[in-house]
Amino acid sequence: MPESYYENQRVLQEYLLFHYGEDAANMPWSVGPQSGLRFPQRCVSEGLDPRRLPNPSRALDLGCAVGRSTFELAGHCDEVIGIDFSHAFILTARTLCRERVLPFEYFECGEMMQSTEAKVPDVDCSRVSFEVGDAQNLRSDLGQFDVVLAANLLCRLPRPQLLLERLPTLVKPGGQLILTTPNTWLESFTGPDFWIGGRPSTGTTLEVLEERIGSSFERIKRADLPFSIREHARKFQWSVAEMSVWIRR
Repeated sequence: MPESYYENQRVLQEYLLFHYGEDAANMPWSVGPQSGLRFPQRCVSEGLDPRRLPNPSRALDLGCAVGRSTFELAGHCDEVIGIDFSHAFILTARTLCRERVLPFEYFECGEMMQSTEAKVPDVDCSRVSFEVGDAQNLRSDLGQFDVVLAANLLCRLPRPQLLLERLPTLVKPGGQLILTTPNTWLESFTGPDFWIGGRPSTGTTLEVLEERIGSSFERIKRADLPFSIREHARKFQWSVAEMSVWIRR
């Protein structure tokens, strides 16, 4: 899939709805799976242990998209940085950070659209900043963090191992690492030689993560997090991400 996929206006609208839309818009069907709602919020509420946070604390949201998880982290941490490779996503997240409300449209059917607003939750936006960056080649002066969240990012990177190698220097000792991934290993994003698991010769993604980061991190939790992305009123992507939560040794 070309890099421009996440610069596409329709994808931006889908992600705004995914991050900020009302439940009734994201899943308008009572027969549909309601368990996939509010995924960006659940990555934080189900992954983060606030009791482990020092005061003050820093958080990093890698692959932040349009920023909902970043704002959720700001409800717990004094400084939060959201980083995404998409210029369109980061421009939108910055606008939300500044304006707190952003009107947008989402697809109903064909060319028919619905209008709504994205609203930032009740957090101090001065704690939050957004920047364009490559999770495989992050700037060297980011420093260390008490929390690093990478939600559904690993299987969208051409070389995910490069991020795994950087993680021990990003997370402070005792800090929390929250990873979620649907383990959707596709050649259009990641060459098979660089998949983190998903092949008979390597084992599952979680097994490979244990092997590659286990010397620096202790896994303390594993959970299944369903999520649903609406394409239009009658078509939805429903997936189940595997969450693993780790503590830096």
